[in-house]
Amino acid sequence: MTTKTKILDEIFNSDSLGLLNVKPKCSSARNADERLLASFQEIVDFYERNNNQEPTPNPSNIAEYQLYSRLKNLRESEEKISALASVDKYNLLQSAKQELISIDDIFSDNTFDLLNTDSEGLFDFKHTPKEYERASAEFVARRKPCKDFKKYEPLFKEIQKDLACNNRKLIDFAQRNLVEGSYYVHNGVLFLLEKISITQKEHYKPDGTRVREDGRTRCIFENGTESNMLKRSVEKILYANGKVVTENIQKVNEGFIENFCAITTEDEVAGYIYVLKSKSTDNRITSIQNLYKIGYSKTEVTERIKNAEKEPTYLMAPVDYIAGWKCFNMNPQKFEQLIHNFFGNSCLEIDVFDDNGKRFTPREWFIAPIEVIEQTIELIINGKVIYYKYDAVNMTIIKR
Repeated sequence: MTTKTKILDEIFNSDSLGLLNVKPKCSSARNADERLLASFQEIVDFYERNNNQEPTPNPSNIAEYQLYSRLKNLRESEEKISALASVDKYNLLQSAKQELISIDDIFSDNTFDLLNTDSEGLFDFKHTPKEYERASAEFVARRKPCKDFKKYEPLFKEIQKDLACNNRKLIDFAQRNLVEGSYYVHNGVLFLLEKISITQKEHYKPDGTRVREDGRTRCIFENGTESNMLKRSVEKILYANGKVVTENIQKVNEGFIENFCAITTEDEVAGYIYVLKSKSTDNRITSIQNLYKIGYSKTEVTERIKNAEKEPTYLMAPVDYIAGWKCFNMNPQKFEQLIHNFFGNSCLEIDVFDDNGKRFTPREWFIAPIEVIEQTIELIINGKVIYYKYDAVNMTIIKR
């Protein structure tokens, strides 16, 4: 043994105070298993707090919607179900069995594993478009930490508060709803569309192919991340599984009244609110009394409705122009939103099909007498609408 080795041995052997006994440093960061356990524990806590009720896709509670989405994803992963089996004391990861009354139920149940061996390739949809998959992948992949999130955090808290108090609602997405400064929900996650930078205008190629408007966006998410995904990608994922957060109804009322009362002869028309009556011969429609479409247009209404029989929003039939109002100093879409909110409990529930067989559910047709619609518009203009509500049974306006 060399002299150097002897010296080192003497040093280690004479460490009476244990100064050389150094424990390895433990990281405070949680590993994947710990994160999985913590995320599932939040679901369990919710279940216990709510009298053994699972989280539901509650449109007015984003936190509950997030837990519902998380539980749904866990149930779809055999690996995660196995990893959490020891802590799943309420069997939350086992989907409840249900009566098989439809084709969808049969495919969802698959109790005897009859649908897992598709040797004939019956379920290989070779021509199914992949646009949504690409959009969804980009939606997640392009996220990064938002460095200035602190200035957005209070805004998200305000949105959550408004939703809880029913001052805002979650509604189905339509392309016209994609607007800078608006809030949306995708898979239970609230986000703000702060900016749209258009780099490609809508145009047609020489062969007649339509190229839609597109460009990068800046989306800020409630979880402190942001993304610059394409505008078209945002549209696709919201169409597939998204909601629009409406504006605060009280602030919309205040803004409308303020702008409406400031009209002068120098002001220009911003758009039109119109009321239409369908000329459809469909028995489902002709049998309904006092059925009217209430909508808005940025162009002359007569020009907007000239091809009504070809558009699902007009029930694929001609329409009669019943009444209209010009809007000044404001966004007519906000005016429309106020009217739709007021008559929301009398909205027509019907499916129509376009010339290609695609199904639509128009959401701008309401069952209310024309005089009641006119009275409602007056209440909105004078700011008194907040003290009234629509009685859909008796088709009258009553005090709250």
